[in-house]
Amino acid sequence: MSHDHAKHTYDVIVIGGGGAGLAAAIEARKLGRAVLLLEKNPAPGGSTAWSIGSITSSATPHQIRRGIEDCPADHYADMPAFAGDLAPRDNDALRRILCDEVPDAFRWLMECGVRFYGPVAEPPHRKPRMHTVLPNSGSYIYHLQRHARRLGVSIMLNTRARELISESGRVCGVRCGESGEQREFRARGAVVLAAGDFTNSPELKRRFMGPQEARIEGVNLTATGDGQLMAERLGACILNGDLALGPEIRFVAPARDTLVRLLPPWPALAVFMQWALEHLPQAILRPFLMSFLTTALAPSPAIFDQGAILINKRGRRFCDERDRPAYALPDQPDQVAYILIDARIASLYSAWPNFVSTAPGVAYAYIPDYRRSRPDIYTAAASLDALAHKLGMDAVALAGTVRAYNEALQAGKDAGQAAPLGVAPFTALGPVRAVFVHNEGGLKVDTEHRVLDQDARVIPGLYAAGSTGQGGLLLKGHGHHLAWAFVSGRRAGRFAARDAVSATPP
Repeated sequence: MSHDHAKHTYDVIVIGGGGAGLAAAIEARKLGRAVLLLEKNPAPGGSTAWSIGSITSSATPHQIRRGIEDCPADHYADMPAFAGDLAPRDNDALRRILCDEVPDAFRWLMECGVRFYGPVAEPPHRKPRMHTVLPNSGSYIYHLQRHARRLGVSIMLNTRARELISESGRVCGVRCGESGEQREFRARGAVVLAAGDFTNSPELKRRFMGPQEARIEGVNLTATGDGQLMAERLGACILNGDLALGPEIRFVAPARDTLVRLLPPWPALAVFMQWALEHLPQAILRPFLMSFLTTALAPSPAIFDQGAILINKRGRRFCDERDRPAYALPDQPDQVAYILIDARIASLYSAWPNFVSTAPGVAYAYIPDYRRSRPDIYTAAASLDALAHKLGMDAVALAGTVRAYNEALQAGKDAGQAAPLGVAPFTALGPVRAVFVHNEGGLKVDTEHRVLDQDARVIPGLYAAGSTGQGGLLLKGHGHHLAWAFVSGRRAGRFAARDAVSATPP
């Protein structure tokens, strides 16, 4: 290779520029190591930047100000209730680390400039623990990237890691780029994999979940399991690869970034937003939050129990909506559909307890919220024929679909509610599509985040954090994935720095 290795040698190399990777790079650099962070996309962010931005923690300043007495031990005890029957598959040791260390990670984020609103209750947590970042999830990346660059972390964008370099049984670097244009970067100490999950890897989804799952995209299109695949070639193994949030039906996100996602994450703006959320009435906040804070929201499955049906772009019903409808969506034109309701269902879903979806900031969103604030996914008309015209559907097909559904109801051949779809006006919510939000399939790691092989032996020089290094830990409930990203990232960076043979002064 023509490149001079001396110019491409570092103490620690971090693969992935999301929350976990940036945290790892910062901590390794703070210990005096020369650190390179490789990010395959044009900008750092990963799934952290895509997320709603919630982080769940006990013992936060926000809890203390509100007089909420909470502790890591109680957080640890509450988490298995989210896992339910899957709890025996959890990694209790990593869960303990998460709960014990997230309060410190939370304060560390605040020291870096990140601001939060909350805490918000989320049963079965016994105490309010969920905190939402302000003004948006880009705040994590904005502040952590600035902090990393100020410390002297070298960040290389548009550089995709392809292969880990192993010599004499130890990981000592990484090859990047395409064949013929590869570059090598060497690590004197260790490599940290923080490349996210594999929700958009057809290969891994097919292997762990099934062929139909392999056809369903992830919300984050760049979550292709690069870290897991590279580590597997060295003998590492993936735990809980069959577990995921999804596939599920979600409304398509707005065509353009919402206003709040475009707002710069300046501390002064975050402080103002926190004040507004704490003091302004919901009547003022609700339209704002629905318009600007919502993205790919998930409709409540209960709406189908009341008689709503899914129709494709041709106006045809294509599945039993109460039996895994997300699995049928990839077979439809453009892989999208609409939720069809009539006036009776619209009225029912206009107030508690019947909500269309949850929504950050407003908790629950109803038909009036979508009508007022999300016209991109709300279409109403006085008749089925007019609705079909607005949606560009075959009116005859749509009328035939509703007629066949109503006849099946009346004949007792459908498990839906007895009331047919017939009360005008009619509304179509959507389009919706099937997606994976995140999956639990991370590499097996020990409590120092060292990657283990099939026989639970350490692969020297290789660490993993975030979703790549989830290690069998179950992160059900909101805010736990980000909590793990920052906790595991910081720890992996520190342990990787320890492995460096020589240190470069910061």
